[in-house]
Amino acid sequence: MHRLKRTPVSAKLQEIDMTFTESIKVCFSKYADFNGRASRSEYWWFALFTILVSLAAGAISESLRMVLMVATLLPSIAVATRRLHDTNRSGWLQLIALIPILGWIAIIYFLVQEPKEPNNFGAATVDPSLPET
Repeated sequence: MHRLKRTPVSAKLQEIDMTFTESIKVCFSKYADFNGRASRSEYWWFALFTILVSLAAGAISESLRMVLMVATLLPSIAVATRRLHDTNRSGWLQLIALIPILGWIAIIYFLVQEPKEPNNFGAATVDPSLPET
């Protein structure tokens, strides 16, 4: 019997990298969208943006820093939820960050992992430059 050679799903799918500005635009356009998936670059560029904005605003005024932190709280939680979905985990797992040190280490570990396929939270974005197999 002839066997077909199957290409693994992970070989066809490649995480699409976002730029710093694309990530900020996407995260603010999905301000409170907890559905779907977010790539590692989308999450980490937005995290860098919130840190930089917080530091700059804190240098100007502590009250401005607090206002900006409140304004970016919901999109930060939403993008982290979508990032966890990309690793095939529930967004509720963010609650382990409430545990000092060990919880922070665990959530960072989950956020840096590669996308998982098959995934319960939707299809991964496919890089259009890759050939179909």
